[in-house]
Amino acid sequence: MRLVAAAGLALAAGAGLRAQTVGERVPVCLACHGEKGQSATPEVPSLGGQPAPYLLIQIYLFREGQRVVPLMNQMAKGLSDDDLRALSDSLAKLPAPAPSSEAPDPARIERGRAAITRHRCNSCHGLDLAGRDNIPRIAAQREDYLARTLREYKSNARHGYDGVMAEVLGPVTDAEIADLAHSIARYR
Repeated sequence: MRLVAAAGLALAAGAGLRAQTVGERVPVCLACHGEKGQSATPEVPSLGGQPAPYLLIQIYLFREGQRVVPLMNQMAKGLSDDDLRALSDSLAKLPAPAPSSEAPDPARIERGRAAITRHRCNSCHGLDLAGRDNIPRIAAQREDYLARTLREYKSNARHGYDGVMAEVLGPVTDAEIADLAHSIARYR
C-alpha cells in the first residue's frame, strides 16, 4: 500500500513540475489532498474550506523551505508570488470537508469538546473551528493529521507563526491530543 502511495506521489510531483497554470496545478494538489479538497490519504490534510490567506502562507513557507515536507517543497518550487496567490485563492474555493464518517466515541467527543474550550482552540480557530484569515480551518480535518500536527506543535517539531501553538499545547497530554483530534475530526 505504501509503495502505491509513493508511486502516486512521485507521479503527482512530476506532473506538478510540468504544470504551468493554476488550472493545471490544482488537480495535482488534489491527487494527494483529495478530490474537491477532502483528503482520503493518511496524514495528508484536507484543503477544502481553508482560508486563502492561510493557504497562501503555507505554500509560501513550502516554496521558501521554511516548512519542510520534501514533496511539497518540490511542488512549490518555482511558483511566483502571483502563482501563490492564484493557487491559494483557487484552493480556498473548494468545499469544506465533511466530518469523519467513522463512528464517534461519545466519551472521547465529550472530553475533546471540553479540551477545545479549556485550551481555547475556539478563541483563534473560531467557535465553529472554521478558521479565518491566516488561521486554519480545523473542523472536520483528518483525525490522523490533526493528532500528528498537534504533537508536532507540542514538541516544537513544527513551528507556528509566533509560537502560540507550542505554548498552548505545552500542558496538553498525549491522551488529550488524541481526544482533541477525535472530536475535531467529527466537529459539526
